[in-house]
Amino acid sequence: MAVIDSETETALDITRDRYGRTVHPGAAAAARGQRNQAAVEAYATHLAPHADALLNAAHRALDELPPARHTTGWRTVLDGLTASTAEIRRALDRPAAPGSAAERAQHTALWPHLTAWADHSFIATNLADQHQRLQHAPLTDEEQQMWTERAQAAHRRGELELTESWYAADGQPITLAHLIEDDDSTVVALLGDPDAPGWQVIGHYAHEYEAGQALPAPVPPGVLRADVSRFNRPEPTPEVSLQELIRDVVEAQHAGDASNALLGATQRGYNAGPMIRLQELLETGAQFASALETVQGRQIAARLAALGRQIDFLTREVHEAAEDLGATVAVLPPHRTPVLRVRPRPAVDTTPPTPPPRTTTARHR
Repeated sequence: MAVIDSETETALDITRDRYGRTVHPGAAAAARGQRNQAAVEAYATHLAPHADALLNAAHRALDELPPARHTTGWRTVLDGLTASTAEIRRALDRPAAPGSAAERAQHTALWPHLTAWADHSFIATNLADQHQRLQHAPLTDEEQQMWTERAQAAHRRGELELTESWYAADGQPITLAHLIEDDDSTVVALLGDPDAPGWQVIGHYAHEYEAGQALPAPVPPGVLRADVSRFNRPEPTPEVSLQELIRDVVEAQHAGDASNALLGATQRGYNAGPMIRLQELLETGAQFASALETVQGRQIAARLAALGRQIDFLTREVHEAAEDLGATVAVLPPHRTPVLRVRPRPAVDTTPPTPPPRTTTARHR
């Protein structure tokens, strides 16, 4: 589906103008029709024979997991995939005539169910792959306290290098780190947020592969927004790039033209300008950092939110300056003469000028 989506986006780009507006709707509809057909064929070939077995294995694994905040959501996802599988099977059992309008309508109706698999099947496959690992013997209370104190001391020295983090099936965060002491490095596993009080070392290993084999398997990470689909993105809104606005100012001769380019950068609403989009990016980044639910995540979220407020202030200042520039009703002075990029060449029969006589300068030792 990722390959199909990439090929479709390439085909749709040809149907849009430089601002992202669809100018060839017929070709765009044809590209989406080919996408839908390719997705149905891919599902029928690669997933249909295994969908029921995969969902059954995922349900069994989910039933064996300890209670956690994410298990209810995962069960809802599996139920949705089961319903989508039934809808796709009904259509595959009664296919419309190839190449007909009915077939195109059938494929269009199946697209949301196909993308449900493309967007969420990673949860089903991860659950189906869950298996009991041969766990290393847990640390004794004394060992755990000793290793935790060593790791906390290294953390204060800035010599606890975090390398990887994930969530276990019970919802507990696990972080791998290199504990550096006297030029010697040991891989340790931390349970909890390393920047919050109360985290502990739950194991030490010779290398990361050994740690990965001993520790609980990672479960799929979450998403920032539950209703977002990679394969059902909204139609892109028309927008002018910042590079093009800069070029508009460079090519402007009247103050009003330069003013319009600056106003385009600060425009709000449907056709929002680049400065507004930058503010939206910072706000979304702050939401992501906050959603990490870690100490550093909350700190970074506050920084990004503050930067977003500064961008908002800067945007209003730029907008006012652009309006003032437009009100000047001025043009560039004529002495700013353009440079001719192509210089005239002498005629073919023209005799080149005589070079100046060469003089010899005496060298002094």
